[in-house]
Amino acid sequence: MANDSVSKTFIVAFLLCVVCSVIVSTAAVSLRPIQETNKLLDMKKNILSAASLYEEGTDIEAVYRESIEAKIVDLSTGSYVSDVDAETFDQKKRAKDPAQSVEIENDLAGIGRRSTLASVYLVKEGSRVTRIILPVHGKGLWSTLYGFLALDVDLNTIKALSFYSHAETPGLGGEVDNPKWKALWDGKKAFGSQGQPEIAVIKGKVDPANSHAEHQVDGLSGATITSRGVSNLLAYWLSEDGFGKFLNRLQRDGV
Repeated sequence: MANDSVSKTFIVAFLLCVVCSVIVSTAAVSLRPIQETNKLLDMKKNILSAASLYEEGTDIEAVYRESIEAKIVDLSTGSYVSDVDAETFDQKKRAKDPAQSVEIENDLAGIGRRSTLASVYLVKEGSRVTRIILPVHGKGLWSTLYGFLALDVDLNTIKALSFYSHAETPGLGGEVDNPKWKALWDGKKAFGSQGQPEIAVIKGKVDPANSHAEHQVDGLSGATITSRGVSNLLAYWLSEDGFGKFLNRLQRDGV
């Protein structure tokens, strides 16, 4: 067979594709445990950030192990679940499984379905709980925003809101990552006097003289839909359909 024949060219190209596919597949399989470990480590880093326990150089595993207690909650009752491993629990995966999730009727967050169970994180100093961290997510303009809402032990005062995954427009909706905007959430009140979720991102700047100012956060300039998405996802996850029953149980029984 001539070296420049068409058939030999196809054979060489085919063999090259097979070899490359085997190499790529082997690398993907062998690297998967490392990727999963890094993914879990990044999640712990974001939880520590919401707990105000992360700084550059922090030993993430050590601080997380010492200060964070992960729990699983049944959202329909607000009670803790003891037969599910909180460290390996995958809320995103469960939300896609009809047997482990529910379709949302009043879908303020625009997520379609949610897992029947959810993670929560208790921030501790010794045996004393100092903060409750709730995972929240919902639709923005271009993406689903995934983040953590940290509440003080009064279960009303917001200590932090941060998003660790989204694809909003840089400089617009992407300003949810701006430290100055994130700092505006500290001290805001999640609920109104009747116990209903009232926290919201408004259009423009908050007027300190407004009677609702403690429930309002400055809007993101040029990102009305993302701002509305943040308001809606918080309204959902703080409602009875989200973490409402869990928070009510903590109010009743004590944190």
